[in-house]
Amino acid sequence: MQKIQLEILGLSSSQSQAGSFALVLGEESGNRRLPIIIGMFEAQAIAIEIEKIKPNRPMTHDLFRSFAENFKITVEEILISELKEGVFFSKVVCTDGLKRVEIDARPSDAIAIGLRFGVQIFTYENILSEAGIVLSDFVEDGDDAREKLPVEPKMTKKDWAKDLTIDDLQKILDEALGNEDYEKAAMVRDEINKRN
Repeated sequence: MQKIQLEILGLSSSQSQAGSFALVLGEESGNRRLPIIIGMFEAQAIAIEIEKIKPNRPMTHDLFRSFAENFKITVEEILISELKEGVFFSKVVCTDGLKRVEIDARPSDAIAIGLRFGVQIFTYENILSEAGIVLSDFVEDGDDAREKLPVEPKMTKKDWAKDLTIDDLQKILDEALGNEDYEKAAMVRDEINKRN
Protein backbone atom coordinates (compact mmCIF):
# COMPACT_ATOMS: atom_id res chain seq x y z
CA MET A 1 0.00 0.00 0.00
CA GLN A 2 1.37 3.41 -0.95
CA LYS A 3 2.06 5.81 1.91
CA ILE A 4 1.12 9.49 1.80
CA GLN A 5 3.25 12.00 3.68
CA LEU A 6 1.54 14.36 6.11
CA GLU A 7 2.63 17.54 7.83
CA ILE A 8 1.35 19.27 10.96
CA LEU A 9 -0.75 22.28 9.98
CA GLY A 10 -2.22 23.35 13.27
CA LEU A 11 -3.18 22.64 16.84
CA SER A 12 -6.18 24.31 18.48
CA SER A 13 -8.26 23.81 21.60
CA SER A 14 -11.38 21.72 21.22
CA GLN A 15 -14.75 23.39 21.57
CA SER A 16 -16.62 20.10 21.94
CA GLN A 17 -14.58 18.43 24.68
CA ALA A 18 -13.00 20.32 27.55
CA GLY A 19 -9.30 19.54 27.82
CA SER A 20 -9.08 18.22 24.24
CA PHE A 21 -7.36 19.67 21.18
CA ALA A 22 -7.70 19.30 17.42
CA LEU A 23 -4.46 18.35 15.67
CA VAL A 24 -4.76 19.08 11.95
CA LEU A 25 -2.49 17.16 9.59
CA GLY A 26 -2.30 18.02 5.92
CA GLU A 27 -1.40 15.98 2.87
CA GLU A 28 2.02 17.27 1.81
CA SER A 29 1.29 17.09 -1.92
CA GLY A 30 -2.44 17.72 -1.86
CA ASN A 31 -5.33 19.60 -0.33
CA ARG A 32 -6.77 17.05 2.09
CA ARG A 33 -6.73 17.64 5.86
CA LEU A 34 -6.84 14.99 8.57
CA PRO A 35 -8.15 16.39 11.89
CA ILE A 36 -7.51 14.25 14.98
CA ILE A 37 -8.83 15.01 18.47
CA ILE A 38 -6.08 14.57 21.08
CA GLY A 39 -5.61 15.05 24.80
CA MET A 40 -4.21 18.11 26.55
CA PHE A 41 -0.94 16.46 27.66
CA GLU A 42 -0.14 15.22 24.14
CA ALA A 43 -1.08 18.60 22.64
CA GLN A 44 1.31 20.25 25.09
CA ALA A 45 4.07 17.77 24.19
CA ILE A 46 3.58 18.46 20.47
CA ALA A 47 3.40 22.25 20.93
CA ILE A 48 6.54 22.35 23.09
CA GLU A 49 8.53 20.50 20.44
CA ILE A 50 7.14 22.55 17.54
CA GLU A 51 8.06 25.76 19.38
CA LYS A 52 11.45 24.30 20.42
CA ILE A 53 10.79 25.06 24.10
CA LYS A 54 13.10 23.20 26.48
CA PRO A 55 11.31 22.21 29.71
CA ASN A 56 13.31 22.15 32.96
CA ARG A 57 12.75 18.42 33.30
CA PRO A 58 12.26 15.89 30.47
CA MET A 59 8.70 15.09 29.51
CA THR A 60 7.61 11.51 28.79
CA HIS A 61 8.29 11.82 25.05
CA ASP A 62 11.74 13.28 25.76
CA LEU A 63 12.41 10.33 28.05
CA PHE A 64 11.46 7.97 25.21
CA ARG A 65 13.94 9.72 22.90
CA SER A 66 16.71 9.61 25.49
CA PHE A 67 16.05 5.94 26.24
CA ALA A 68 16.01 5.02 22.54
CA GLU A 69 19.15 6.98 21.72
CA ASN A 70 21.08 5.47 24.64
CA PHE A 71 20.25 1.98 23.39
CA LYS A 72 21.08 2.91 19.77
CA ILE A 73 17.49 2.71 18.59
CA THR A 74 16.30 5.18 15.98
CA VAL A 75 12.80 6.08 14.90
CA GLU A 76 12.44 5.90 11.10
CA GLU A 77 8.90 7.20 10.65
CA ILE A 78 5.44 7.60 12.14
CA LEU A 79 2.59 5.81 10.37
CA ILE A 80 -1.09 6.48 10.97
CA SER A 81 -1.98 2.95 10.05
CA GLU A 82 -5.67 2.33 10.69
CA LEU A 83 -9.04 3.93 11.32
CA LYS A 84 -11.59 1.76 13.12
CA GLU A 85 -14.98 3.13 14.17
CA GLY A 86 -13.66 6.70 14.15
CA VAL A 87 -10.52 5.87 16.17
CA PHE A 88 -7.08 6.36 14.60
CA PHE A 89 -4.27 3.88 15.23
CA SER A 90 -0.61 4.48 14.53
CA LYS A 91 2.83 2.87 14.58
CA VAL A 92 6.21 4.19 15.62
CA VAL A 93 8.60 2.48 13.18
CA CYS A 94 11.95 1.86 14.91
CA THR A 95 15.24 0.10 14.15
CA ASP A 96 18.45 -0.79 15.92
CA GLY A 97 20.23 -1.22 12.59
CA LEU A 98 19.53 -4.95 12.43
CA LYS A 99 15.87 -5.34 13.22
CA ARG A 100 12.91 -3.14 12.21
CA VAL A 101 9.95 -2.98 14.60
CA GLU A 102 6.56 -1.26 14.45
CA ILE A 103 5.33 -0.21 17.90
CA ASP A 104 1.62 0.44 18.39
CA ALA A 105 0.85 3.95 19.72
CA ARG A 106 -1.87 6.56 19.86
CA PRO A 107 -1.35 9.02 16.98
CA SER A 108 -0.81 11.90 19.41
CA ASP A 109 1.98 10.07 21.25
CA ALA A 110 3.50 8.79 18.02
CA ILE A 111 3.57 12.30 16.52
CA ALA A 112 5.05 13.80 19.70
CA ILE A 113 7.81 11.17 19.55
CA GLY A 114 8.27 11.60 15.80
CA LEU A 115 8.79 15.34 16.23
CA ARG A 116 11.58 14.67 18.72
CA PHE A 117 13.34 12.42 16.22
CA GLY A 118 12.67 14.72 13.26
CA VAL A 119 10.99 11.99 11.21
CA GLN A 120 8.18 12.12 8.67
CA ILE A 121 4.54 11.27 9.32
CA PHE A 122 2.67 9.03 6.86
CA THR A 123 -0.75 7.50 6.37
CA TYR A 124 -2.48 5.40 3.71
CA GLU A 125 -4.81 6.52 0.93
CA ASN A 126 -7.77 4.59 2.37
CA ILE A 127 -7.50 6.52 5.66
CA LEU A 128 -7.31 9.90 3.91
CA SER A 129 -10.22 8.89 1.65
CA GLU A 130 -12.37 7.92 4.62
CA ALA A 131 -11.43 10.56 7.19
CA GLY A 132 -9.77 13.32 5.21
CA ILE A 133 -11.44 16.62 4.47
CA VAL A 134 -10.90 18.08 1.01
CA LEU A 135 -10.50 21.85 1.06
CA SER A 136 -11.41 22.33 -2.61
CA ASP A 137 -14.86 20.84 -1.98
CA PHE A 138 -16.18 24.12 -0.47
CA VAL A 139 -19.43 25.46 -1.76
CA GLU A 140 -18.84 29.05 -2.69
CA ASP A 141 -22.49 30.07 -2.69
CA GLY A 142 -21.92 32.84 -0.16
CA ASP A 143 -24.31 33.78 2.63
CA ASP A 144 -27.39 32.36 0.89
CA ALA A 145 -26.18 28.78 1.35
CA ARG A 146 -25.43 29.39 5.03
CA GLU A 147 -28.86 30.89 5.67
CA LYS A 148 -30.49 27.72 4.33
CA LEU A 149 -28.79 25.47 6.89
CA PRO A 150 -31.61 24.03 8.99
CA VAL A 151 -29.69 23.54 12.23
CA GLU A 152 -26.23 24.41 13.48
CA PRO A 153 -24.82 21.30 15.20
CA LYS A 154 -24.50 21.56 18.96
CA MET A 155 -21.08 20.10 19.46
CA THR A 156 -21.75 18.84 22.99
CA LYS A 157 -24.91 16.82 22.24
CA LYS A 158 -24.71 13.24 21.01
CA ASP A 159 -27.90 13.49 18.95
CA TRP A 160 -27.19 16.84 17.28
CA ALA A 161 -27.43 15.33 13.80
CA LYS A 162 -30.39 12.99 14.10
CA ASP A 163 -32.80 15.24 12.16
CA LEU A 164 -30.29 16.29 9.49
CA THR A 165 -30.05 14.77 6.02
CA ILE A 166 -26.77 13.89 4.33
CA ASP A 167 -27.17 17.04 2.19
CA ASP A 168 -27.63 19.15 5.34
CA LEU A 169 -24.53 17.57 6.87
CA GLN A 170 -22.52 18.21 3.70
CA LYS A 171 -23.50 21.90 3.79
CA ILE A 172 -22.48 22.16 7.44
CA LEU A 173 -19.20 20.41 6.61
CA ASP A 174 -18.52 22.84 3.78
CA GLU A 175 -19.22 25.81 6.05
CA ALA A 176 -16.97 24.44 8.81
CA LEU A 177 -14.17 23.98 6.29
CA GLY A 178 -14.69 27.47 4.94
CA ASN A 179 -14.32 28.82 8.47
CA GLU A 180 -11.32 26.53 9.09
CA ASP A 181 -13.21 24.96 12.01
CA TYR A 182 -11.57 21.57 11.58
CA GLU A 183 -12.93 20.19 14.81
CA LYS A 184 -16.53 20.74 13.72
CA ALA A 185 -15.64 19.46 10.26
CA ALA A 186 -14.21 16.25 11.76
CA MET A 187 -17.35 15.71 13.82
CA VAL A 188 -19.64 16.22 10.82
CA ARG A 189 -17.40 14.06 8.61
CA ASP A 190 -17.64 11.23 11.20
CA GLU A 191 -21.45 11.51 11.20
CA ILE A 192 -21.53 11.32 7.39
CA ASN A 193 -19.21 8.29 7.46
CA LYS A 194 -21.43 6.55 10.02
CA ARG A 195 -24.39 6.88 7.68
CA ASN A 196 -22.59 5.63 4.56
